[in-house]
Amino acid sequence: MKLGVNIDHIAVLREARKIADPNPLDALSIVKRAGGDQITIHLREDRRHIQDIDAINIIKHSPLPVNLECALASEIIDIVCELRPHRVTLVPEKREEVTTEGGLNILGEQSILKATIKRLQEKEIEVSLFIDPTLENVEKSKALSVEWIEFHTGKYANVYAMLFGNLSNTHHTIPELELSRKELAKILEEELTTLRILSSDAMKLKLKVAAGHGLNYQNVEAIAKIETIEELNIGQSIIARSIFSGLEQAILDMKGLFIR
Repeated sequence: MKLGVNIDHIAVLREARKIADPNPLDALSIVKRAGGDQITIHLREDRRHIQDIDAINIIKHSPLPVNLECALASEIIDIVCELRPHRVTLVPEKREEVTTEGGLNILGEQSILKATIKRLQEKEIEVSLFIDPTLENVEKSKALSVEWIEFHTGKYANVYAMLFGNLSNTHHTIPELELSRKELAKILEEELTTLRILSSDAMKLKLKVAAGHGLNYQNVEAIAKIETIEELNIGQSIIARSIFSGLEQAILDMKGLFIR
């Protein structure tokens, strides 16, 4: 299991004060030293964290492959084609969202996806599609001839938090609450089963499989045990822990949970 470390939240902290510190570029050598396999960044249309100069410098100087997440916007794709990162992960964007809320609408954006994928691959850039875990999305991704897919794990992460977060800190004597916990546990297992089956299906279709969104030190182990998922992209939880432990130790702690 490979780990892509998303360093966007270093830029979030910098942009909060609109100053030069901290610089995401300083994380590159630390991620490599700690055993990270990839640098992941998201160049958003609204430039709320990673800026163009960050993307330029990170791709130029990174000792690890760079996975650049971006929307289908032509302005962004123009920049990406110039920068030529190792991989581009195409994601949906909404200006009002705090973070990416779901996978691409593959069915509704077929024509623009085909054109964008072709442009990127002509520049020898690997392409990944960030998708919700459904068989239709996997099959459509294969039809679009991309190299990778990345499953959006937001539903799994949200259900995990509901099951082992707020409710687990109280005593449950009310039958309705106990039933709700059973229902949540069932949904959680169903989501894991779906990810296992679809990852296997994708592998049979010669697609490489990544996963990410909402993964943290509490919920990652079950996902890391799915052998047909090759890579996890994790950011916020690692950067949050690094405030107290340092970035290198935070990455080592996460990698330690990947043992199958």
